[in-house]
Amino acid sequence: MSGRALPDLPEGEMEDEEEAGSSQDVGHITDVKQVLFQEDEDSDYGSHKKLGKVSPQHVLPGNMQFPDLFQTSNLLFYERFEAYKDYLLGDCKPSEVTEFIAEYLERALEPSGWKAVWRTDIFEVLVEVTDVSCSSLKAVVQPCEPFLCECRVDCVNEQSIRDLLEVKEQKVPLQELYVVFEDSGEYDQTAMAIEHVRFFYQNIWRSWDEEEEDYFDYFTRCAEPRLRLHYDVLEERIPSELVSEYHVILTRCEQVYSQFNNLRNTLSNRDSDSDCELDNISMVEGMKMDGELENLKRKLKLIENPLLRYLFCYQKSPGSCSLKKKGPRPAGGRVMHVVCTSMSIETLTCLTRERLEPESCNQSQEIQFHKDILEAVNACFDGDLVLVCPGHYFVYSQICIADSIQIEGYGMPDDIIIEKKGKGDKFVECSGSHVKMSNLKLIQHNAVEGIVSILGGMTELENCVLQCDTTGITVKKSSQLLMKYCDLYGAKGAGVEIYPGSSCSLIDNGIHHCKDGILIKDFIDEVHDLPKITLENNVIHNNEGYAVVLVKPGTELDGARSETVQEANNLDANVPQVKESSDVIELESDETMHPVEETCIPVSSERVPEGNAKDEEHSTSYCCIASEEVDGNQAIVSELTANSRRKTMIHKKRLSTLGITKADDEQIMSQEMFVSIADNQFKRNGKGSFGTFLF
Repeated sequence: MSGRALPDLPEGEMEDEEEAGSSQDVGHITDVKQVLFQEDEDSDYGSHKKLGKVSPQHVLPGNMQFPDLFQTSNLLFYERFEAYKDYLLGDCKPSEVTEFIAEYLERALEPSGWKAVWRTDIFEVLVEVTDVSCSSLKAVVQPCEPFLCECRVDCVNEQSIRDLLEVKEQKVPLQELYVVFEDSGEYDQTAMAIEHVRFFYQNIWRSWDEEEEDYFDYFTRCAEPRLRLHYDVLEERIPSELVSEYHVILTRCEQVYSQFNNLRNTLSNRDSDSDCELDNISMVEGMKMDGELENLKRKLKLIENPLLRYLFCYQKSPGSCSLKKKGPRPAGGRVMHVVCTSMSIETLTCLTRERLEPESCNQSQEIQFHKDILEAVNACFDGDLVLVCPGHYFVYSQICIADSIQIEGYGMPDDIIIEKKGKGDKFVECSGSHVKMSNLKLIQHNAVEGIVSILGGMTELENCVLQCDTTGITVKKSSQLLMKYCDLYGAKGAGVEIYPGSSCSLIDNGIHHCKDGILIKDFIDEVHDLPKITLENNVIHNNEGYAVVLVKPGTELDGARSETVQEANNLDANVPQVKESSDVIELESDETMHPVEETCIPVSSERVPEGNAKDEEHSTSYCCIASEEVDGNQAIVSELTANSRRKTMIHKKRLSTLGITKADDEQIMSQEMFVSIADNQFKRNGKGSFGTFLF
């Protein structure tokens, strides 16, 4: 077997029993804890001498009372990570996974003499293990005496179980066995080993993994990202829609692989004298399946990789919203919705004088009063106004705005606070043709998506304070944002995410104390998907990374692009080169790599060249070329303009390949010009004013 040898499993050490409690049951539990939890119980990393923790689990009574089982399912991420990295998988290649796991089980499992509950979807039976076949991941079992069985259908009895075992030659999968607890500690390793194997094949292993190329480390490429994804989902760090999408793609991928595998086996078993025409049709179908399978696998890898998931997958279909658009009120007219926790005479007098006088509004306009801002927004039709009086409002669900409405705080932003309570994917979601929010303070906690998501139409934010938790504002494709005189801070991602095909105007704002200030996603390689950006008089400061980051494809990812890069660079001869004015974060795959500076953070890429594991490590590095002397505004203008021109050349090249010799140059040129980037101040950002991420 290639790869490093697996280390010997350490043996657990027994400690002396402490003083028993007041009752026999309490004393027994205390003894069990002393045996099984020698490490610090407050540690999140588990023991460095054991593969996780085991404890007794009480099975709820049914028709039969089973003995206690080892509880091994509630393991922490680092406990499973350590087990797979150091014991189960090591540095094995995809084709070696089965062999490595078999060797691990030979070291960890007791060969016989232990009891377990054989658990399926239909029944649970208490059995005794008489032998173990590690290579086939099966155990030879026999029912215990007296016979204990819990079944979910009436037709299952002792004789049917014995007949089933006889058909199976007394062998059952190890993954279906749950070890009976014993306080001797002799079977702790056995219970933990079976749990790790069971979890691996349920959550990490894919049917097509064994066919992957053997030039990479399986744990690094597949096991670790999937393990992290599993725990991110458990801890609600990923939007529920993305989780659902992942499961849909995974299910479809398994279906396509099964069909492709069956077709491949059929073709390989067919006689050479068979119908050639039928073979050709099957080959075409197989090629289509293979193409679909590769596309699905690529999407799965994008979601599994934490960095690529953040850059590419946190998006929703443009124009789609959780709330359907109502349109104008059926009876006609517009309504003013006044939201207040309590209305004092002074507030009512001021409101009447400033907003309800004849010269201020239509005297026939209807007014509705609400205590809950979410109730007011849901009651709105197209053209309504929500006037929020001073107070602290708590929202336990997302605010979806599908119509053109205006939400205005009556006072200063710090006096009108709207705070999101509880965990959730979204806070404010806008898709109306013209939505305006002003004089509000939004506070977000325990979220996995941005504080404001603009899915379509135009959203205007004026004089607002946004205290973020994850990403700040996301401007999706075909949507527009006008943000003026706002203060945004606290995002663990970017303060503002600008997607391709969107329009974003940021004027006189403060964006600070985020991971990055502004993230421009230009990864869709189409000319007509260029964003239109206006950045004027913003102060972007004290962010962990860059003030502005551009994400775009590298020159090596497109065959047509490699032929037109030189032409595009010729067009950019009069534009200052960005590499002289900003940082470039590039995923490189060449063998002649620049050394990674200490200030650089390595990132991972799914596009790994063929080679050995060392080459793969190189592919996750990038180099930085920094210059603090060049003005940040000019650096952004130079890079965005140069990038748009490169995409124009790529577009023309593709049209020429298709036989279209003339493109709509006027439309292309109108798309490639960025509106205005000037007079912004970039101060005390951790990595500089501007960076480019090449994927």
